[in-house]
Order: sequence, then C-alpha cells, then structure tokens
Amino acid sequence: MLKLIDCGGELHMIGGDGAVYLADVCRAGEELVKNYGGQARVVYLDPPFCTGGSFEFRRGKKQVAYTDSMPKEDYFELINSAAELAHKLLRDDGTLFIHVDSRAALECRGIFDRVFGEEAFTNEIIWAYKSGGRSKNAFSRKHDNILMYRKTPEAYFDIEAVGVKRGPERRNHMKRSVDEEGRVFYSIRTGGKEYRYYEDDMVYPSDVWDDIEHLHQRDPERTGFITQKPEALLKRIILACSEEGDLIIDLFGGSGTTACAAAKLGRRYVTVDKGGVATAVTRRRLVERCLKMRLYDSVSPMTVEREDPASFPVDLENYFTIREKDGQTTLTLKKLSTEETPYYVAVGNMKEGVFTAYDYFLRFKAGEKLTLSPGDCLHIVNEDMEDAFFINE
Repeated sequence: MLKLIDCGGELHMIGGDGAVYLADVCRAGEELVKNYGGQARVVYLDPPFCTGGSFEFRRGKKQVAYTDSMPKEDYFELINSAAELAHKLLRDDGTLFIHVDSRAALECRGIFDRVFGEEAFTNEIIWAYKSGGRSKNAFSRKHDNILMYRKTPEAYFDIEAVGVKRGPERRNHMKRSVDEEGRVFYSIRTGGKEYRYYEDDMVYPSDVWDDIEHLHQRDPERTGFITQKPEALLKRIILACSEEGDLIIDLFGGSGTTACAAAKLGRRYVTVDKGGVATAVTRRRLVERCLKMRLYDSVSPMTVEREDPASFPVDLENYFTIREKDGQTTLTLKKLSTEETPYYVAVGNMKEGVFTAYDYFLRFKAGEKLTLSPGDCLHIVNEDMEDAFFINE
C-alpha cells in the first residue's frame, strides 16, 4: 500500500556535482555561509527584474503565472541581503555577476559599490539581443545589464577561455589573401602600412555581448520558464572566471541554467530558489541531460536540500491505475494529454528522511508500468508542479 510521507532532502547519483536548495535565499544565508563561505569562484545573481518575483511557466499549451510582487524598497533590501551574502561566499580570487535591467541597474550599482567597494567594480556588460516586441512610443528596450565585481584585484580571469576564431566572414574593403604558411587573412592598407586580420586569430568579447541571443520559444533548451537565460551566456561567465573543479553559486536559481552550465563545464554548483516549480524544473533538467548525454559519470552526487520537510497530497489515481499483489504495487499510466501527465517521477528509497533515487521516468506513454517492491519509495511531481513522496508498505 502506498502511503504519503514527508521528505527532508534528496540524493541523486547523477545530475552533476552540486546542490539544489529549495529555500528562501535570506533565510538560507546562515547555512550557505556555514557550508560554502569563502569557497565560490563565481557568484551569479539573476533576481526578478525589479517588479518583484513575477514569472510564468509553460508546459505545452498550459500556462501558469506565479507572482510574488513586492514594493521597491523591499526589492532592494533583498538585493542588499544577496550582495552581503555573495561577498561572504566568494573566495578572495572570486567574481560576482548581477544580472539586472535598466530600471534596477543604477540602484544595484550603488548597493554593490557599498558592499564590495567602488574599486571592485570591473565591468558593466551590455547583453544586447534582437528578440521580443517592438516599441512604437520609445526606442525598444533590447538589452540587459550585467554588473561585474571582483572581490579583490587577484580575482581569476582568463580571456583566452572565451575567445573564438575570427573565421571566414566577409569583410568590406578588405582583400582576401593567403600567406606563405597557408594561413588565410584579410588586409587593408592605410598610412602606408598593411594591417592583416587572420581567420584563425582569436577574437575576444568586449563589454557588449550581441552574439548571444535570447532563447526562442522552440529552442531545445527551453524548460517552460519565460525568463530563462541561455546556457551560452552562463558558459561565457563561468569559463572566463573559473577553472575546472571550482564552485559556482547562483542565489536566484530559477530553471537551473547556471547549474546546468557549470556541470557541463566540470564545475561544482550550488543553486538556490524558494519556488517549488524552480526546484522541480532544475532537478528534471539536470537528470534528463545526464540521462541523454552521460556527462556526469565521474562526479559526486547531486543533492536537493529542502528548507521545510514536506510532501503534498498528490492524487496518484489521477494518473495511474494502481494494483497491489504479494506486497508489490504496480502503477499503470492512464491515457492522458501531454499537459496532464506527471512532470517528473523517480523511484528510490528513504533513509532518515532523505530520498535516494535509483530510477527515473520522464517520458511517459499510456500503459507504461512502474512496479514498487516493499520499502520502495515513489517521488512524483504533478502537472501543477506539486510534489509528493510515497512509500510502499
């Protein structure tokens, strides 16, 4: 018989070397400092854009809006708390990035100048993109601001790690030639001198990033989060400011882009978000990429830490026909629409309040069966992103 039980945490043998915290960043600050104080090479902050915590999650045709609006003074108090926490988490050779929009950039600059010191400010990166709507009564807003702060002048930075070859793109008014070593270059003469630009020379990003686009609706990276950032953006930050094995922390984790990028690049990660939806999406995203690509064979397990041990009363009979025989419980998936199927299911065992997963079911077909032996546990996230843990007694 399946009985609903509480769960205080999760252990996954795949998903990358890291931890996912389902917690309010301010309340979790003391524990984060205790566990990771002075250890992060990079801290990335992507808080809700000054309007509070509003965002949308889409799954197929189903769309759910989540709102956690707050007055501006409360919003900037949150940013101030995150800045102070980030400073404590960073190594002396670490770097902080805060991703905001034009409405919050100026005040955030003041907050971080105070916490880190004005001399720690390094760059204001402009992430420019073309996607989105067009304004008719003003110039369209087509960029975000990413403020970069180094904790000390010794902060690690490797521009070589984010360089790309110039490539064969046509260059106006330049002559294409091949030198004696067979290298292709483009040249221009001015002032009696020849200037050569080789195709295989490395070109490095400036503080205007216009080569990384927003994720389009059909992009395979899409998780359903409307505010999701592309992995390419985080990969550039992580590659330039950290080395393999370093710890990357995201205090407003959202759909898990930072964690995913960090794991793929061989870094450890910690991602924090107070939303159960964010945790569910992040967990599934890390597990699913791992199952598809086997990226994480040689790393430590992923953990999920919950601020409050909890399990919500998800009705399994909405999804499965349940049969019990000889102590075993068999669940057969009913014929459901895409939006009605479970979002995530894992099978494992529970010990001292921690669920350890050993099998996953992420792509369901009608008639598919799950069989649980006595003592097995089931973790299910339903289509409304509520999760529940059951034990087969």
